[in-house]
Amino acid sequence: MADRGASAPSLPDDWPAHPDHPILALNRMGTFDWDLDAGLFHMDAQAYEVFDLTPEEYDGRPENLAARVPPAESSRLDAVVSRAIKDGSENYGAYFRIRCRDGTSRWTHTQGYIRRDGTGRPRRVVGIVRDATQELEDSEARSLRDAQGQALRRQTGVVQAVTAALAHASSVQEVIDVLKDTHGIPNLGATSLVMGLVEAGRIRLVAEGPAGSFVPGTRITRIDEPYPMSEVVRTLSPCFIESPEAFAEGYPVLWPHITSLHITSAAYLPLIAQARPIGAMGLLYSDRLGFSAEERAVLVALGSSIAQSLQRAMLFEQEKDLAQGLQQAMLPRTIPSVPGADVAVRYRSASAGGSLGRDIGGDWYDLIPLPGGRVGAVIGDVQGHDTHAAAVMGQLRIVLRAYAAEGHAPATVMARASVFLDELDTDRFATCLYAEADLATGVVQVVRAGHIDPLVRAADGDCRRVPVEGGLPLGLSAEFGSLEYPVSTLELDPGETLLLCTDGLVEQPGKDLGDGIQALIEQVASGPEDVRALADRLIEIADERGGDDDVALLLLRRRGSDTAQAVGRLQQHVASGDPEALALARHMVRAAVLAWGAQDRADEIELVADELITNALMHTEGPAIVTLRVLGGGERRLRVEVEDSSSALPRRREAGEDGVSGRGLLLVDRISDVWGVEARGGGKAVWCEFRMGAP
Repeated sequence: MADRGASAPSLPDDWPAHPDHPILALNRMGTFDWDLDAGLFHMDAQAYEVFDLTPEEYDGRPENLAARVPPAESSRLDAVVSRAIKDGSENYGAYFRIRCRDGTSRWTHTQGYIRRDGTGRPRRVVGIVRDATQELEDSEARSLRDAQGQALRRQTGVVQAVTAALAHASSVQEVIDVLKDTHGIPNLGATSLVMGLVEAGRIRLVAEGPAGSFVPGTRITRIDEPYPMSEVVRTLSPCFIESPEAFAEGYPVLWPHITSLHITSAAYLPLIAQARPIGAMGLLYSDRLGFSAEERAVLVALGSSIAQSLQRAMLFEQEKDLAQGLQQAMLPRTIPSVPGADVAVRYRSASAGGSLGRDIGGDWYDLIPLPGGRVGAVIGDVQGHDTHAAAVMGQLRIVLRAYAAEGHAPATVMARASVFLDELDTDRFATCLYAEADLATGVVQVVRAGHIDPLVRAADGDCRRVPVEGGLPLGLSAEFGSLEYPVSTLELDPGETLLLCTDGLVEQPGKDLGDGIQALIEQVASGPEDVRALADRLIEIADERGGDDDVALLLLRRRGSDTAQAVGRLQQHVASGDPEALALARHMVRAAVLAWGAQDRADEIELVADELITNALMHTEGPAIVTLRVLGGGERRLRVEVEDSSSALPRRREAGEDGVSGRGLLLVDRISDVWGVEARGGGKAVWCEFRMGAP
């Protein structure tokens, strides 16, 4: 109750009015006489009882009633009196709360009559004060409780709506967005929200309220610092600040930084999950004072719901980070540089949203450098979207890479990988496509195990699907008893691009797979020429479409200029007892001879090379390495070398009339222009040369 001034210290003759009225006292009413000029507020004995004061404790100054009238109530009461004085009213009435000696509060009612002089100037206010607790409980309290009940129901509805929305939040930021949404915290009347998470004994601020409200030095704070969030984390109890004065008194370090926000009250709640604090939240208000018991209960319940959602979101993010880390660890760290080719690889995780573990899958890619300037390109997809699928994918990728690096033919690589997955203690299968490309000749050997076909984009941008005969998915060999993987051959001309991808790039819910592949063909045809830019564009389209499957993508473009430089040397590993490897070596020889301009002698060179390879495999115990080279220096020559691990030199001998062997070296001697044998460490190399025409 504000002081109305002390410009006229003299008191009226009849002051104070109605001292110690017995009838009023019987009704537990006290009287007061307030001299506005002198600024003195006289109370009778019953009024002292209403205010729970003794005459010795009060000096007659109205501002010193603050010991019993809280600042918020005093401000509200002062506004009522001021309004009555200014608008010419003769009287006023108001209910307000006082704080008793024992710390409890009770309702009080005051009614005052304003006395004015002849000019209309207010000079005195006389009136009564009385204990209105019982009255409010009996009458007006019912209306108040009804209003509070409506507010409580509204707030409870807000809490229920926020809780329902939080059920879909899968990250800390999504939790904050739900709370800041127009249907969230603002419906509780809060002006702004602040939130911090406990990390390593400190509180990290994750939401800082309205723009420009950041307090320097509070981004990361210790739990023992004098801030409200630190206090509620320490005590595990909510903190309700009911007035600006209480805020300034309780937190003098923080208050000066937020005075511009015009905060009138605040509620700070500990966020507790599984009996430990994971953070704290503050709701700041600019249009209210104090909190009822019901409002406090609602806010505490809201804090509990938010804590559970935050913990779930934090666990989800941890699972996601673990899954992505595992996925990245299983995929190749780097892709090797391939002479004669431009390569781009991309991986996009699934975006199912909401299910733990759905951001990881079994899709993978790989690029394997092989002898003789060849390269193996792999794309695959292990069944499932979980950490187990990623673990199986990692093992399968390493095994398939090892089989390819050993020099096995593509069909053998795929068959052995299928056996490995079948013998692995898992119920997963995998689709896969393995393409072995000779960048010097452009010959690509393709093996498919239940996977989608590759695409080839021509140098002019035209794109086509390449049908590849396929076998069963990897891991189903034992169940269906089939290890046959047919090999298809395609020619990759300079400037053409081979595209391998998993079905996540083409499958769309409710649409046919063929339509998805056709859409991909059109996207590739209209995409940028650079393989990296094209890969980025295809992943962007997949992101825009969304979906619950991950995507792996590999693009390999054969260069024209680099291919010409690579012409001159090719090498092929031929494993012992592997007829498919022998057939692949024959194909490499013919393709190289044609690519290098020796068409006139292609049959002769292929026949001699086949004889040398067969001799090496029949008469030695290990594999053979076939090398083709173009030798310059005047006349161009094509040199064929077959290296094995045996040091025994071949002998030329005459075959009998009925003999089925013994003619091999005779054939080599008659067809080739020159031949010989060279020692190579623990083994040897048999070589022969053929004269070639002009390049």
